[in-house]
Amino acid sequence: MTDNRLLPVLPLDDDVVLPGMIVPLDLADTETRAAVESAQANTPAQASFPGIRSSAATKAEVLIVPRVHGEYAELGTIATVERIGRVPGGKTAVLLRGTRRAVVGRIADGPGAARWVHAEVATETTDDNSAKLASEYKSVVLAILQQRGGWQMIDAVQEVEDPSAVADLAGNSSYLKTEQKLELLSALDVSARLEKALEWSREQLAELEVTDTIRKDVQEGMEKQQKEFLLRRQLEAIRKELGELDGTANDDYRARVEAAELPDAVKKAALSEVDKLERTSDQSPEGGWIRTWLDTVLELPWNERTTDVHDIAAARDILDADHAGLDDVKERIIEYLAVRKRRAESGLGPVGGRRSGAVLALAGPPGVGKTSLGESVAKAMGRKFVRVALGGIRDEAEIRGHRRTYVGALPGRIVRAIKEAGSMNPVVLLDEIDKVGADYRGDPTAALLEVLDPEQNHTFRDHYLEVELDLSDVVFLATANALETIPGPLLDRMELVTLDGYTEHEKVTIARDHLLPRELERAGLGKDDVTLTDGAFSRIAAEYTREAGVRNANRTIAKVLRKVATKVALDEVALPLTIDADGLETYLGRPRHLPESSLPASTQRTSTPGVATGLAVTGAGGDVLYIEASLADPESGSTGLQLTGQLGEVMKESVQIALSYLRSHGAELELPVGDLKDRGIHVHVPAGAVPKDGPSAGITMTTALASLLSGRVVKSDVAMTGEVSLTGRVLPIGGVKQKLLAAHRAGMKTVIIPQRNEPDLDDVPAEVLAQLDVHAVANVRDVLDIALAPATAPVAQAA
Repeated sequence: MTDNRLLPVLPLDDDVVLPGMIVPLDLADTETRAAVESAQANTPAQASFPGIRSSAATKAEVLIVPRVHGEYAELGTIATVERIGRVPGGKTAVLLRGTRRAVVGRIADGPGAARWVHAEVATETTDDNSAKLASEYKSVVLAILQQRGGWQMIDAVQEVEDPSAVADLAGNSSYLKTEQKLELLSALDVSARLEKALEWSREQLAELEVTDTIRKDVQEGMEKQQKEFLLRRQLEAIRKELGELDGTANDDYRARVEAAELPDAVKKAALSEVDKLERTSDQSPEGGWIRTWLDTVLELPWNERTTDVHDIAAARDILDADHAGLDDVKERIIEYLAVRKRRAESGLGPVGGRRSGAVLALAGPPGVGKTSLGESVAKAMGRKFVRVALGGIRDEAEIRGHRRTYVGALPGRIVRAIKEAGSMNPVVLLDEIDKVGADYRGDPTAALLEVLDPEQNHTFRDHYLEVELDLSDVVFLATANALETIPGPLLDRMELVTLDGYTEHEKVTIARDHLLPRELERAGLGKDDVTLTDGAFSRIAAEYTREAGVRNANRTIAKVLRKVATKVALDEVALPLTIDADGLETYLGRPRHLPESSLPASTQRTSTPGVATGLAVTGAGGDVLYIEASLADPESGSTGLQLTGQLGEVMKESVQIALSYLRSHGAELELPVGDLKDRGIHVHVPAGAVPKDGPSAGITMTTALASLLSGRVVKSDVAMTGEVSLTGRVLPIGGVKQKLLAAHRAGMKTVIIPQRNEPDLDDVPAEVLAQLDVHAVANVRDVLDIALAPATAPVAQAA
């Protein structure tokens, strides 16, 4: 027979009540009060004694129905009103006990404000497996209670024997969600209900056991700091499990990464590091490494680029105003800007992912303005400028950065330069690239290969960042004094621009327009207080300094101004003051460098046979080189060839070739070479403390020996450069421009060069060529005809 009754409805929105559960409900809720009062109104005994427990036959009943999204569930729980009273805090509550499941029927009219429905008691089904599942579930529930310390509940659970009642114990589980409890309420098959409850309870028990195992493992011997570490880890694990965040600094990093306009690959790597940071304890050193890395990535100007100046004429004016001479490098920069302007006007983008950056190597002696030129180039292009000093570095990590696992790891100097510039397309000056060393920590020049390769640097990867950095839009300017120390593969990746030095006219212009105003300010003098004439500047360049650049000229001008300031302080001179060429000796003393041709004939270095003037290229630019030769007395017993002056192997070979040539062609050249086998020959190159080598002293060696044998002195105003072969051919050499500038500075009038070097004269300034008589020769006979003075008695015969 069907048990069908009319009951007031008590809807629950946030909970589910299963049979066997005892729940308190607040009577302040309108629907709860209406249902309870309606139930009591139809139970006279209960209405007469509210608040007093009565027998089951007289207890009021309500139908507790879960309400999901405003709709009643199909099943509810018939509950009896156990007690009405006050709870701590003064509120009135009702205590309800669930008894049976019921199917929610049609709505009917009834007394009171509550809604009434026809409730039909649901019929539950069991099978042979129900008892086994109930026993297993009870054991899991008891284990959970033991883990949680719920000892007072253990006895009550053990007393429950009915499988359906055992399954409904899950309603008291705080770890079950409302949706899960609703599934248990709807499951009329007891075995199915037990299986669901058993599955969820096992998951909870496993989590509790893992948590308890971790707690026990870490708890032993743990001090206060370790306890705090554990609590933080547990808190973070809970947040991760719930998908919640706590608004700490980790959130700030995530927000900063999301807000930053990073390239996709960089953003992905940064978010991965943020995830790792959120799993890392604040006490772990790894957290500090990750934060430093994220700060570095976020501070890099990934999308910042300056707009290039497309006014080519204005850029040329800036370069001309800042630097006199240096036409080659100015022309290259103007070409670069012209191409950029053309591509911008045509709307052309990067080619193959690479932009139109440039890698230029500025090679030249000290003081010619290589370093200062970088800043002028940046100003002409409208770009940011940053200088990276490479002199003396030996660690490869200085270029590529350190691995993040190292203590104190930092990105390399290239990344730091980009960060300092605040732009992805600055002008980066790699200063003194020829002075980079190598040791057991690696070869920095090898690390520079990728940086300075236009085919690779659009995907440069720093060891610290470990993300690709596009350097293809950067203009790299590398400076070097000597190309010999730069590895060939690295030099091959750069476009070489040589700065061979300034002419005297250019030095005067630089001194007048740049050096003097700067030194006046440093000396505390006004711009009109002291004036140096062009003649004074010219004399400083020619007689007080002899260099390819203007560094010593700058020091000399500063010295003059210091002397002037001192004399003004002693009231010896009055301002304004003009200093001409003759007045320099008052402040600088007598000149240190005089042209060889301007000296009296008796004091000239070539006044005796056996001395010739050669030209060489050193790290300080071009320079003159004197070669001396002498013959030993036949009676001294000395024979053979003796070389002094710290000569390298190439120069030693040049002497031997020159001597062999003269011995084999002595008669042809009218030289007394017959008794050379019995006399010692000594060849010396002065400044013996300075090592010397290079394949360009052959004709100078030959001329010195020919002068010695013939007794004809070498003209004092003649300098020469070139290699010689055993057949007397003059072979080509390098550094013609630097050597001719050196000859001009030294006051030479005639210069002899190999005929095959004649095209190199196009690079020599016209004003220098106008003051030099340059002879391009093909054989040694022509050299001797030009260099040797008229014949005198041969030294060999005179001996």
